Amino acid sequence: MDIFLQQIVNGLVQGSIYALVALGYTMVYGIMGLINFAHGEVVMIGTLVTITVAGSLINAGMPVALAGMAGLGASMLICMALGWGLERIAYRPLRNAPRLTPLITAIGMSIVLQNLAMMIWGRNYLTFPPLLPKINFELAGAHFTAIQVFIVVVSGATMAGLLALIYRTKLGMAMRATAQNPAVASLMGVNINRVIAAAFVIGSALGALAGVMVGTYYEIAHYQMGFMLGLKAFTAAVLGGIGNLAGAMLGGVLLGIIEALGAGYIGDLTGGFLGSHYQDIFAFVVLIVVLMFKPSGLFGEKTGDRA
Repeated sequence: MDIFLQQIVNGLVQGSIYALVALGYTMVYGIMGLINFAHGEVVMIGTLVTITVAGSLINAGMPVALAGMAGLGASMLICMALGWGLERIAYRPLRNAPRLTPLITAIGMSIVLQNLAMMIWGRNYLTFPPLLPKINFELAGAHFTAIQVFIVVVSGATMAGLLALIYRTKLGMAMRATAQNPAVASLMGVNINRVIAAAFVIGSALGALAGVMVGTYYEIAHYQMGFMLGLKAFTAAVLGGIGNLAGAMLGGVLLGIIEALGAGYIGDLTGGFLGSHYQDIFAFVVLIVVLMFKPSGLFGEKTGDRA
């Protein structure tokens, strides 16, 4: 039971990160019908920017808390600018192109951003500066840290704030109108270009926050870290129903728990043939099962192609 509870805790933490990244995928897909495979690299750049800014400020003598906030602010600003640039330069000219064209472009932008990060930060793993105190807690036999509590609480608050933005503000109303029918929304006075750019900017800001959480949790970063994280977050979005915000949140948490439980018990289930380092296979098993039996996801709806 202790192992089960411990893996549930680990799964909630990992799932909270997946959910934040998945929201970036699902916001863009819900409005444009585009799977932005470069989103994982935006998360990666957010992590590396935080390392550079926060690490430099800490070495200069700034208090850790202030350095961490400055690093997070810098990473969010840069990622928001990067998301805006991706939409404006790479995707907007292809908005009326066949669907395969922007998808290939997204994969190409992912490769470009990976290589750009490699040129700036190098090939080696980088150590993430300790931004939070390492305080341990125990509850019902499960151990968790202040960092894990911070990730779950901040992720939950961020998701609640995003839902409030989408359903309680004029921008959110414009996003929902654009997602439902861009042509009619445009005729009603909605600036489609601004709405789509806002979706990229908000999704990139969430990605930067998720990148800081990943760096704080694992304490390392690398120029290729966004690839696998992006694929898992995409799987979470598909599991919940891509295009559905609540589905992306639920899908991220469920995927994190499935992955954590799988890592904890895969050795026993396979007689020691497979170890916990094979945990990545569970995300892709989930993706295959969902695509085979419920392609619309848990909260998704079957809809026809847009006109």
